[in-house]
Amino acid sequence: MSSTQNALFSTKIWQHGPSPGLFYDPPGGSSTYQHIPVKRTLQPSVTGTSVLGVKYEGGVILASDMLGSYGSMARYRNVSRVKKVNSNTAMAVGGDYADFQFLSDVLEQKIIDDECLDDGHSYTPKSLFSWLTRVMYNRRSQFNPLWNAVAVGGFHKGEPFLGYVDKIGSAYESPTVANGFGAYIALPMMRDALEKNPVMSEDDAKALIDRCMRVLFYRDARSFNKYEVVIINKDGVRIEPPASSTTSWDLAHMVEGYE
Repeated sequence: MSSTQNALFSTKIWQHGPSPGLFYDPPGGSSTYQHIPVKRTLQPSVTGTSVLGVKYEGGVILASDMLGSYGSMARYRNVSRVKKVNSNTAMAVGGDYADFQFLSDVLEQKIIDDECLDDGHSYTPKSLFSWLTRVMYNRRSQFNPLWNAVAVGGFHKGEPFLGYVDKIGSAYESPTVANGFGAYIALPMMRDALEKNPVMSEDDAKALIDRCMRVLFYRDARSFNKYEVVIINKDGVRIEPPASSTTSWDLAHMVEGYE
Protein backbone atom coordinates (compact mmCIF):
# COMPACT_ATOMS: atom_id res chain seq x y z
CA MET A 1 0.00 0.00 0.00
CA SER A 2 1.40 3.41 -0.98
CA SER A 3 2.07 6.27 1.44
CA THR A 4 -0.79 8.22 -0.13
CA GLN A 5 -3.22 5.38 0.65
CA ASN A 6 -1.90 5.13 4.26
CA ALA A 7 -2.50 8.84 4.79
CA LEU A 8 -6.02 8.51 3.39
CA PHE A 9 -6.99 5.69 5.78
CA SER A 10 -5.39 7.33 8.84
CA THR A 11 -7.31 10.63 8.40
CA LYS A 12 -10.62 11.00 10.22
CA ILE A 13 -13.51 11.13 7.79
CA TRP A 14 -15.56 13.15 10.35
CA GLN A 15 -13.13 15.48 12.05
CA HIS A 16 -15.11 16.21 15.23
CA GLY A 17 -17.24 13.10 15.24
CA PRO A 18 -18.15 11.31 18.47
CA SER A 19 -16.05 8.45 19.75
CA PRO A 20 -17.95 5.31 20.80
CA GLY A 21 -19.60 5.77 24.19
CA LEU A 22 -18.84 9.52 24.42
CA PHE A 23 -20.83 12.70 23.88
CA TYR A 24 -20.65 14.56 20.57
CA ASP A 25 -18.22 17.47 20.74
CA PRO A 26 -19.48 20.17 18.34
CA PRO A 27 -17.02 22.03 16.06
CA GLY A 28 -15.27 24.87 17.84
CA GLY A 29 -14.18 22.78 20.81
CA SER A 30 -16.69 24.26 23.30
CA SER A 31 -19.09 21.95 25.09
CA THR A 32 -21.82 22.97 27.51
CA TYR A 33 -23.01 19.66 28.91
CA GLN A 34 -20.24 19.60 31.53
CA HIS A 35 -21.29 22.96 32.97
CA ILE A 36 -24.99 22.39 33.64
CA PRO A 37 -25.49 23.02 37.38
CA VAL A 38 -27.14 20.48 39.66
CA LYS A 39 -30.69 21.59 40.42
CA ARG A 40 -33.10 20.82 43.25
CA THR A 41 -36.81 21.42 43.69
CA LEU A 42 -37.08 24.52 45.84
CA GLN A 43 -40.77 25.22 45.30
CA PRO A 44 -43.20 22.57 44.00
CA SER A 45 -45.29 23.59 40.98
CA VAL A 46 -48.46 21.51 41.19
CA THR A 47 -49.45 20.53 44.72
CA GLY A 48 -52.24 18.80 46.60
CA THR A 49 -53.42 19.83 50.04
CA SER A 50 -54.49 17.79 53.08
CA VAL A 51 -54.77 14.01 53.25
CA LEU A 52 -56.66 12.33 56.09
CA GLY A 53 -56.55 8.88 57.64
CA VAL A 54 -58.51 7.23 60.45
CA LYS A 55 -58.71 3.74 61.90
CA TYR A 56 -62.08 2.14 62.58
CA GLU A 57 -63.15 -1.22 63.96
CA GLY A 58 -61.85 -3.62 61.33
CA GLY A 59 -60.07 -1.33 58.90
CA VAL A 60 -58.64 2.02 57.81
CA ILE A 61 -60.00 4.88 55.71
CA LEU A 62 -57.81 7.33 53.79
CA ALA A 63 -59.09 10.39 51.94
CA SER A 64 -57.85 13.29 49.84
CA ASP A 65 -59.47 15.82 47.57
CA MET A 66 -58.85 15.85 43.81
CA LEU A 67 -57.45 19.33 43.29
CA GLY A 68 -54.01 20.00 41.86
CA SER A 69 -53.15 23.63 42.63
CA TYR A 70 -50.75 25.49 40.34
CA GLY A 71 -49.55 28.01 42.89
CA SER A 72 -52.77 29.61 44.13
CA MET A 73 -54.74 28.68 41.01
CA ALA A 74 -57.16 25.72 41.14
CA ARG A 75 -55.71 24.36 37.89
CA TYR A 76 -56.36 20.59 37.83
CA ARG A 77 -59.67 19.46 39.34
CA ASN A 78 -59.64 15.74 38.67
CA VAL A 79 -56.30 14.36 39.91
CA SER A 80 -56.21 11.29 42.11
CA ARG A 81 -53.91 11.40 45.12
CA VAL A 82 -54.76 7.99 46.54
CA LYS A 83 -53.09 4.79 45.37
CA LYS A 84 -53.59 1.08 45.89
CA VAL A 85 -50.11 -0.31 46.51
CA ASN A 86 -50.94 -4.02 46.82
CA SER A 87 -53.79 -6.22 48.05
CA ASN A 88 -53.54 -5.02 51.66
CA THR A 89 -51.94 -1.55 51.50
CA ALA A 90 -52.88 1.86 50.13
CA MET A 91 -51.59 5.38 50.51
CA ALA A 92 -52.78 8.98 50.19
CA VAL A 93 -50.24 11.65 49.30
CA GLY A 94 -50.11 15.42 49.76
CA GLY A 95 -47.57 17.86 48.41
CA ASP A 96 -45.82 17.93 45.04
CA TYR A 97 -47.81 15.93 42.47
CA ALA A 98 -44.77 15.26 40.27
CA ASP A 99 -42.92 13.69 43.21
CA PHE A 100 -46.02 11.60 43.95
CA GLN A 101 -45.96 10.31 40.36
CA PHE A 102 -42.27 9.45 40.68
CA LEU A 103 -42.82 7.68 44.01
CA SER A 104 -45.80 5.82 42.53
CA ASP A 105 -43.70 4.54 39.61
CA VAL A 106 -40.95 3.33 41.96
CA LEU A 107 -43.49 1.56 44.16
CA GLU A 108 -45.15 -0.13 41.19
CA GLN A 109 -41.81 -1.52 40.01
CA LYS A 110 -41.01 -2.64 43.57
CA ILE A 111 -44.29 -4.58 43.74
CA ILE A 112 -43.68 -6.12 40.30
CA ASP A 113 -40.20 -7.28 41.34
CA ASP A 114 -41.67 -8.79 44.51
CA GLU A 115 -44.37 -10.66 42.58
CA CYS A 116 -41.78 -11.98 40.11
CA LEU A 117 -40.02 -13.73 43.01
CA ASP A 118 -43.19 -15.76 43.60
CA ASP A 119 -41.90 -16.94 46.98
CA GLY A 120 -45.23 -16.90 48.80
CA HIS A 121 -44.46 -13.67 50.63
CA SER A 122 -45.54 -10.10 49.91
CA TYR A 123 -44.89 -6.68 51.39
CA THR A 124 -46.89 -5.92 54.52
CA PRO A 125 -48.20 -2.43 55.34
CA LYS A 126 -45.53 -2.01 58.01
CA SER A 127 -42.70 -3.06 55.70
CA LEU A 128 -43.80 -0.65 52.96
CA PHE A 129 -44.17 2.10 55.54
CA SER A 130 -40.66 1.40 56.85
CA TRP A 131 -39.30 1.47 53.29
CA LEU A 132 -40.97 4.84 52.68
CA THR A 133 -39.37 6.33 55.79
CA ARG A 134 -35.93 5.26 54.51
CA VAL A 135 -36.57 6.68 51.04
CA MET A 136 -37.76 10.02 52.42
CA TYR A 137 -34.88 10.34 54.88
CA ASN A 138 -32.34 9.34 52.23
CA ARG A 139 -33.57 11.98 49.79
CA ARG A 140 -33.63 14.57 52.57
CA SER A 141 -30.02 13.69 53.45
CA GLN A 142 -29.04 14.37 49.83
CA PHE A 143 -30.67 17.82 50.09
CA ASN A 144 -33.09 16.71 47.38
CA PRO A 145 -36.29 15.72 49.23
CA LEU A 146 -39.46 14.34 47.76
CA TRP A 147 -41.88 17.15 48.65
CA ASN A 148 -44.63 14.87 49.92
CA ALA A 149 -46.46 13.86 53.06
CA VAL A 150 -47.73 10.28 52.88
CA ALA A 151 -50.46 8.52 54.86
CA VAL A 152 -50.07 4.73 54.63
CA GLY A 153 -52.99 2.49 55.54
CA GLY A 154 -53.19 -1.28 55.55
CA PHE A 155 -54.66 -4.42 57.04
CA HIS A 156 -52.55 -7.46 57.96
CA LYS A 157 -53.20 -10.47 60.17
CA GLY A 158 -56.46 -9.06 61.45
CA GLU A 159 -54.96 -5.72 62.51
CA PRO A 160 -55.42 -2.32 60.82
CA PHE A 161 -52.31 -0.18 60.30
CA LEU A 162 -52.05 3.58 59.84
CA GLY A 163 -48.81 5.54 59.57
CA TYR A 164 -47.58 8.95 58.43
CA VAL A 165 -44.25 10.06 56.96
CA ASP A 166 -43.24 13.51 55.73
CA LYS A 167 -40.62 14.85 53.31
CA ILE A 168 -37.75 14.78 55.83
CA GLY A 169 -38.43 11.22 56.97
CA SER A 170 -40.20 12.01 60.24
CA ALA A 171 -42.66 9.17 60.80
CA TYR A 172 -45.14 7.84 63.32
CA GLU A 173 -48.09 5.49 63.67
CA SER A 174 -51.42 6.73 65.02
CA PRO A 175 -55.17 5.99 64.93
CA THR A 176 -55.63 9.35 63.13
CA VAL A 177 -53.30 11.18 60.75
CA ALA A 178 -53.51 14.37 58.70
CA ASN A 179 -51.14 16.82 57.08
CA GLY A 180 -51.16 20.45 56.06
CA PHE A 181 -54.23 22.45 57.00
CA GLY A 182 -55.93 19.20 57.99
CA ALA A 183 -53.48 18.81 60.89
CA TYR A 184 -54.91 22.00 62.42
CA ILE A 185 -58.61 21.52 61.65
CA ALA A 186 -59.47 17.91 60.77
CA LEU A 187 -57.11 16.10 63.16
CA PRO A 188 -58.75 17.49 66.35
CA MET A 189 -62.16 16.57 64.92
CA MET A 190 -61.08 12.98 64.23
CA ARG A 191 -59.42 12.58 67.64
CA ASP A 192 -62.51 13.89 69.39
CA ALA A 193 -64.77 11.51 67.43
CA LEU A 194 -62.56 8.52 68.28
CA GLU A 195 -62.51 9.42 71.98
CA LYS A 196 -66.31 9.52 72.03
CA ASN A 197 -66.71 6.39 69.91
CA PRO A 198 -63.60 4.14 70.17
CA VAL A 199 -65.34 1.22 68.42
CA MET A 200 -66.20 3.14 65.28
CA SER A 201 -67.97 1.37 62.41
CA GLU A 202 -67.09 1.83 58.74
CA ASP A 203 -70.19 3.97 58.15
CA ASP A 204 -69.33 6.17 61.14
CA ALA A 205 -65.76 6.58 59.86
CA LYS A 206 -66.99 7.54 56.38
CA ALA A 207 -69.39 10.09 57.88
CA LEU A 208 -66.52 11.52 59.96
CA ILE A 209 -64.28 11.83 56.89
CA ASP A 210 -67.08 13.56 54.98
CA ARG A 211 -67.55 16.07 57.81
CA CYS A 212 -63.80 16.76 57.94
CA MET A 213 -63.58 17.24 54.16
CA ARG A 214 -66.55 19.62 54.26
CA VAL A 215 -64.96 21.78 56.97
CA LEU A 216 -61.65 21.79 55.08
CA PHE A 217 -63.49 22.95 51.96
CA TYR A 218 -64.93 25.81 53.99
CA ARG A 219 -61.62 26.82 55.55
CA ASP A 220 -58.75 25.75 53.28
CA ALA A 221 -58.29 27.94 50.20
CA ARG A 222 -56.41 25.13 48.42
CA SER A 223 -59.09 22.48 48.93
CA PHE A 224 -61.88 21.35 46.61
CA ASN A 225 -65.31 19.82 47.14
CA LYS A 226 -64.52 16.60 45.33
CA TYR A 227 -62.62 13.87 47.13
CA GLU A 228 -61.70 10.20 46.97
CA VAL A 229 -61.89 7.66 49.77
CA VAL A 230 -59.93 4.40 49.95
CA ILE A 231 -61.04 1.71 52.40
CA ILE A 232 -58.68 -1.05 53.54
CA ASN A 233 -60.03 -4.00 55.51
CA LYS A 234 -60.05 -7.81 55.55
CA ASP A 235 -61.64 -7.83 52.09
CA GLY A 236 -58.73 -5.91 50.54
CA VAL A 237 -58.34 -2.37 49.19
CA ARG A 238 -61.33 -0.53 47.74
CA ILE A 239 -61.13 2.92 46.13
CA GLU A 240 -64.58 4.44 46.03
CA PRO A 241 -65.84 6.79 43.28
CA PRO A 242 -65.26 10.53 43.83
CA ALA A 243 -67.75 12.15 46.22
CA SER A 244 -68.74 15.69 47.20
CA SER A 245 -69.96 17.00 50.53
CA THR A 246 -73.31 18.77 50.95
CA THR A 247 -72.42 22.37 51.74
CA SER A 248 -74.34 25.43 52.92
CA TRP A 249 -73.23 29.05 52.62
CA ASP A 250 -76.24 30.55 54.42
CA LEU A 251 -73.96 32.22 56.96
CA ALA A 252 -71.71 33.84 54.37
CA HIS A 253 -73.47 37.23 54.61
CA MET A 254 -72.48 37.38 58.30
CA VAL A 255 -68.74 37.19 57.58
CA GLU A 256 -67.29 40.68 57.73
CA GLY A 257 -63.92 42.32 57.34
CA TYR A 258 -62.95 40.90 53.93
CA GLU A 259 -64.59 43.50 51.68
